[in-house]
Amino acid sequence: MALPLRRDDGSGLTTHIGQPLPRLEDDRLLTGRGRFTDDLRLERQAWCVFVRSPHPHARIRSVTGGAGALAVLTGADYRADGLRPIDHVPNPLDAHDVTRKAFAGPLEAPHWPLAQDAVRHVGEPVAAVLAESEQEARDAAERVAVEYEVLPARESPCLQASFGDREATQAAFARAAAVVRLEFHHQRIANAQMEPRSAIADSGSLFTGSQGVSRLQHALRGIFGTPDIRVVTHDVGGAFGPRSYLYPEQVVVLWAARRLGRPVRWTSERGEAFLSDFQGRDSRVQAALAVGDDGTILGYEAQVRGDLGAHAVSFVPLSNFRNILTTVYHVPAVHLELRGVTSNTVPTAPYRGAGRPEAHHAIERLLDMAARRLSMDPAGIRRRNLVRKEQLPYRTPMGLLFDSGDFHGYMERALAIAEYEKFPGRREEAKSRGRLRGIGVANYVESPVGAPMERVEIKVDDGVVEMISGTQSSGQGHETTFVQVLADRLGIAPGKIRLRTGDTDLVKAGGGSHSDRSMRLAGTLIVQAAARVVEQGRQAAAAALEAQADDLVYERGEYRIAGTDRGISLFALGPLAAAEDLSRRIPAHPAGAAVCEVEVDPETGQVEVARYATVDDVGQAINPMIVDGQTHGGIAQGIGQALAEGVVFDHTGQLLNGSFMDYALARSADLPRFACELMEDATAGNPLRVKGGGEGGIVPATAAVINALCSALGVDDVPMPATPHTVWSIISGTRRRDL
Repeated sequence: MALPLRRDDGSGLTTHIGQPLPRLEDDRLLTGRGRFTDDLRLERQAWCVFVRSPHPHARIRSVTGGAGALAVLTGADYRADGLRPIDHVPNPLDAHDVTRKAFAGPLEAPHWPLAQDAVRHVGEPVAAVLAESEQEARDAAERVAVEYEVLPARESPCLQASFGDREATQAAFARAAAVVRLEFHHQRIANAQMEPRSAIADSGSLFTGSQGVSRLQHALRGIFGTPDIRVVTHDVGGAFGPRSYLYPEQVVVLWAARRLGRPVRWTSERGEAFLSDFQGRDSRVQAALAVGDDGTILGYEAQVRGDLGAHAVSFVPLSNFRNILTTVYHVPAVHLELRGVTSNTVPTAPYRGAGRPEAHHAIERLLDMAARRLSMDPAGIRRRNLVRKEQLPYRTPMGLLFDSGDFHGYMERALAIAEYEKFPGRREEAKSRGRLRGIGVANYVESPVGAPMERVEIKVDDGVVEMISGTQSSGQGHETTFVQVLADRLGIAPGKIRLRTGDTDLVKAGGGSHSDRSMRLAGTLIVQAAARVVEQGRQAAAAALEAQADDLVYERGEYRIAGTDRGISLFALGPLAAAEDLSRRIPAHPAGAAVCEVEVDPETGQVEVARYATVDDVGQAINPMIVDGQTHGGIAQGIGQALAEGVVFDHTGQLLNGSFMDYALARSADLPRFACELMEDATAGNPLRVKGGGEGGIVPATAAVINALCSALGVDDVPMPATPHTVWSIISGTRRRDL
């Protein structure tokens, strides 16, 4: 059945916002006409292959050899050319005051693109080998000899911070009827996007996949000390956070192209990606919850240790954990201690959700434990503690202000979709088949922050509307949703609009796609710029029609003198242009609830996700079909972390599962059909009522899955990833204790 692409809102204007318009970019992408970095070929290009460290930590004694190469470049060459290390700007801006940083005084060591005196993780680039072809570069790289002095692995503190009221929290714990506490480990996650990283450069331009060209350009200008650097990103096959940052390989190919006087290219192999792509998560959370005898939360405390890997790329996950600490619950007293460390492992960076799934996992797991201790229903203890609508606007202990949110309504609707009340019958039926069945509930709210700057330009000329946006897509569907907003505001067909992004020759500023920010910020600017274009057109139309501007009615791309059929098209008025900039936060809080149901085979420990229901308030959904796709993807990533995924290092920092033969991604056969619904409790914070739809699927997912698994097994916790062996071991241990 054909999807409705338009509707009439009663005013005679065709609207595109809110319609499930099929993605305009998909015809190009699905027929092989995408433009990914590795599709690009430049004349006279050379190939780059990196010599990477086999050791987690070692001193570099010498680098020699490389016969057959055009050049072998080392860290000493890089430094001799007067270039600077990468400044990742790891300390984010404060969630409330963008004039200051989130943390005071963290330690930030320089990140050199090629190791200088020592290597700090397996896979760190030591030398760049340039040759005429990829195979010649690989052969020459094999002939490079590096002498190492192996050093012991070590951890170094780089951040220490505390928040909240320690004394009030201790007092709350002292009077509690029950206290539950546990340590939760959020294992490392490989950023397994479909498109491997790639970079191609000539002397003045870098072509590479990214989540924002402006950020990369700014970092490269700091390294090379020159403004004449162009960064271009065409299509991107997945990003999820780590592609927001500048990587050593991107710097090296640009530097190498300048030294060689010809273009240089590099494309990662999948095994290389496991050794060099920034990874996600890797934190330990020790948390405790104090409750009264009726389940009311009295106090909450947490100690968080985040492993940043070899280089401090970003403190964003720790900052986000702090911001969203108490999530959707009313918590009178809290205390939080954050600690960041560097280690001899691949650097970590924000990965979808970036600290928010970790915070939700802790409090949602503790609520289930408290409910079990008090013999309460898990949904019942949540009803008692959710922030109520009559409390809005509500300021959390960490300073977030919820201006909207029907947290009770989201959970009740999710429970209804999941048929929560009928679960006991399904559990008995599963028992008759020799299976263990459990159900888990998790509520969520987000604190989308991200870069507080954006720019949109709109130009109308020669029958086409060109829109230039500072933020760009890495698969989110901007070519469709941004166009829907502008088509709606100008009253024209989407086919008349051309979106251009991802080129610093066009884009003067932009924060990139991350943190649920794209539509909230860019959409606001599209609305403002469109209004300016319409007003410019009104003045031009008044002159053309010899009428007063106030007498003109604008509908469906045409100005008409009210009460007559005299009019003129927007496109007949000559060039029109408007630009809008933004350099502030637009707060919004996407929220919702998830209910997961699992079945366990007690003989093997195999876990089946049998049902999964979610209700999400993303604000006004510009394109509900795209929102559903984003939600599905987030759920799949959350289930993957809960049950399968995890990067494993030995005690020295050697990677043990560096391929998809050993790293387990969730597959379609592992997932049920998701039951997804949208609700909206409107925010007044932006003209489109947008909250954000990119991360809601993943934020509550690990908590919902592990809550369901603990319900099935009758235990307090199951560590992630809950592999069949882990689950079988728990079942076997429980059985032995019961004998």
